[in-house]
Amino acid sequence: MDYETLSNCFVAVFIDYKSDNKEVFVIHSLQNDFQKFLEFLHRNINQNEWHISFNGLAFDAQITQYILENQEYLLSLSGQAIAQWIYAKAQDTIERKNLGEFLEFREKDISIKQIDVFKLNHWDNRAKSSSLKWIQFSMDWYNLQDMPISHTTMILRKDQILEIISYCINDVKSTKQIMQLSADQIRLRKTLTDEYDINLYSASEPRISKELFLHFLSKATGYSKWDLKSSRTKRGDIKVKNLILPYVKFDTPEFDSIRQKFESLVINPEETKNAFHYSLTHKLVTTDFGLGGLHGARRSGIYEEDENMLIMSSDVVSFYPNLAIVNKWAPAHIPKDAFCNQYEWFFKERKKIPKSDPRNYVYKIILNSTYGLSNDKNAFLYDPQLTMSITINGQLSLLMLYEMISTRIPSSVPLMQNTDGLEMMIPVNDKELYLEICEEWEKITKLQLEHDTYKKVILADVNNYIGVFSNGKTKCKGRFEFENLMLHKNKSFLIIRKAIYNYFINNTPIEETVRNSRNIFDFCGAVKAKRGWHFTETCFINNERVDNVLQKTVRYYVSKPGCKILKNHNDGREIQVEAGRWLQTVYNKHEEIPWDEYNIDYQFYIQKVNKELENILHTMEDSQLKLF
Repeated sequence: MDYETLSNCFVAVFIDYKSDNKEVFVIHSLQNDFQKFLEFLHRNINQNEWHISFNGLAFDAQITQYILENQEYLLSLSGQAIAQWIYAKAQDTIERKNLGEFLEFREKDISIKQIDVFKLNHWDNRAKSSSLKWIQFSMDWYNLQDMPISHTTMILRKDQILEIISYCINDVKSTKQIMQLSADQIRLRKTLTDEYDINLYSASEPRISKELFLHFLSKATGYSKWDLKSSRTKRGDIKVKNLILPYVKFDTPEFDSIRQKFESLVINPEETKNAFHYSLTHKLVTTDFGLGGLHGARRSGIYEEDENMLIMSSDVVSFYPNLAIVNKWAPAHIPKDAFCNQYEWFFKERKKIPKSDPRNYVYKIILNSTYGLSNDKNAFLYDPQLTMSITINGQLSLLMLYEMISTRIPSSVPLMQNTDGLEMMIPVNDKELYLEICEEWEKITKLQLEHDTYKKVILADVNNYIGVFSNGKTKCKGRFEFENLMLHKNKSFLIIRKAIYNYFINNTPIEETVRNSRNIFDFCGAVKAKRGWHFTETCFINNERVDNVLQKTVRYYVSKPGCKILKNHNDGREIQVEAGRWLQTVYNKHEEIPWDEYNIDYQFYIQKVNKELENILHTMEDSQLKLF
């Protein structure tokens, strides 16, 4: 479902989630469906029907509830007056949200049950922030066009109303598609809601973690949920030397320098962003340390196993959760035994349950999210000292493993280190020693490692690589990912990623992948305007510049001929979306035409692939020489 609220016109569209049945209601001076709309809403209530929306809890459901609570008054008004009244309420709802105020109606106060796919997918989180238009781009939706009529426009004609309805239907259909893609997540939330009697239908993963941990802790401690929810541990300055675990020791001065740097650190919990940064360069690899985790990688290149060298990958099992579990760490305001026992129970139960069981996924959410909630001022688990204990000891513990392998296997070659593991090349004959070192580390830390081996690693940097496991399966990270991407991520120019993958994995020439593709969406990119910016399409017709203002989210591909898409700031700055000679075709609405008529400029995509290959391959010879 979706609403469009304009200054003198209201449109509501509903599509059945199991069929194509549609209900469309218009409230305007030319057409007043308010009585039918009310009857429909009451049918929803009486038949226990649900409204499924994109950001509906913060907007559409607020309007619905306000209408239901004022229906008698509204029935006395004309269509024009009702539409104006709804518009005023809509603007007030938006304003309240912009000011950070609480919504007028909480979810439990709303008469019609809701599933909000925006909240469910956590697209209201800053790191995943996504509009419906952006998700439409990610789904290769056929129509990304914005509402063609401004909400402030006075609607005077029937054709304008039909245009609004058409736009609204498109958004509802795409919301239905999101619901279908989220079907497993919705079923999981239904199971949890039924089992624990907590409404989790629109809950994000962090909220699920918060609510279920709260539920279990309340039972374990005997404290009410309200008492637990109200608790926090606020800290003054945190002296890191008091947090470092006794087993953290290093044999070499270069590695011990990291411990010393951390020991001298005093952290203000209110100012942790960029509060600490230190780097260690060892065997040509620079590893960066911060307050969140460590990251490092060898120079870009291709690293392959051979008859002499193996590529080992070792990750710590549930690293951050297990650091808290084995060291009996808990937020200071929560009874330690209750917290630690419950946390450990989630971990042990998850190990017993197959991954196909939804409970396995639920326990994974709880384990991973709980650490993050310890650093969330709005969460009942908030205690920044717990966060720092985990992240700092995590880095130092992993650094111990790194040193042990590097010094005891002198010919080992580090490839990558990240938050919870590392990849190293070692002599084939030293594999048994490598595993012995890992077991020794496990006994010291009481943590567990999982091992795998790579045939090949195509490395751009620590966040962007393709790994080929010994069993032939592949792992693509960062800008090389192209399958099953999360919808909030940027999938622009997917053909480039596919061409890189095919080149390295299937030995397919770049041009073959690019020129043989017949999926126009793989050639499309998208941009979204931030506050203060807008896009224009600039073309030259008869040597005269013509600028067309574009919408906030623009899908396009690189073409010949075409126009220039420019990003413009209110202060007069103007930036080309694709710099250089490249031209673009705005493609917010998909149209099936003969392939050649798209006029794709293949050279743009081929050049982008070649640039990425050059980044990886130009250091390959040097890297190999330095390795051996």
